[in-house]
Amino acid sequence: MHDRPNEFLVRTAPFADQDKQAVYRAIHTRRDVRDQFLSDPLPDDLVRRLLEAAHAAPSVGFMQPWSFLLIRSARKREAIWQAFRRANEEAEAMFPVEQRDAYRSLKLEGIRKAPLNICVTCDPDRAGPVVLGRTHDPRMDAFSTVCAIQNLWLAARAEGVGLGWVSIFHESEVKALLGIPERIQIIGYLCLGYVDELYATPELEVKGWRKRMPLDDLIFEESWGQIAERPITPAAAVDLMSPGS
Repeated sequence: MHDRPNEFLVRTAPFADQDKQAVYRAIHTRRDVRDQFLSDPLPDDLVRRLLEAAHAAPSVGFMQPWSFLLIRSARKREAIWQAFRRANEEAEAMFPVEQRDAYRSLKLEGIRKAPLNICVTCDPDRAGPVVLGRTHDPRMDAFSTVCAIQNLWLAARAEGVGLGWVSIFHESEVKALLGIPERIQIIGYLCLGYVDELYATPELEVKGWRKRMPLDDLIFEESWGQIAERPITPAAAVDLMSPGS
């Protein structure tokens, strides 16, 4: 055996400080956009970059279970919105009466306002019946697809593109509208478009729906519920005011 580097490996090192800062800034300033979309279409090369970022996500057994169905037609987006509207009325009725006004105030118009919708799906059969890493948890293909969505979301933030994730609909109804086979699972219905502004903190926090929980309350060590004797030192603050934020 010759002692030589593996040709498939590359050396790695921490990013330069400004590159690290950009990654953390994208993470901390990412927002779920509901109705602030501009009507300007997204250029094809930008959409391609976003999809390539999504396709670079990790996946269980490298099965890459995702597909991306692009919807630009106003007629089809209106049909999807009608399906959402019906489900949203059902959702509103599930909350206590005292919360319903607050629920209605959360304007969810992305489906119609955003120039591009993307339905992200998961094919559980893409790598065959037995998948490396999915043998004991069949949900891993769906989790992998969520990683692809998060990649797309962060790339969109870096590009100045807003993204909203719609989850209020009956899956069977949206499948029928988009011709999606029964065995394929819808993981996320996304609305994308340029935005002029984003909330400085999550909209649901701004509007009093919920507050962000303290991280220290969520960190256990060695066993469930056991608080670390030595708390993890808080990280240096991320500069959210840098250009591009």
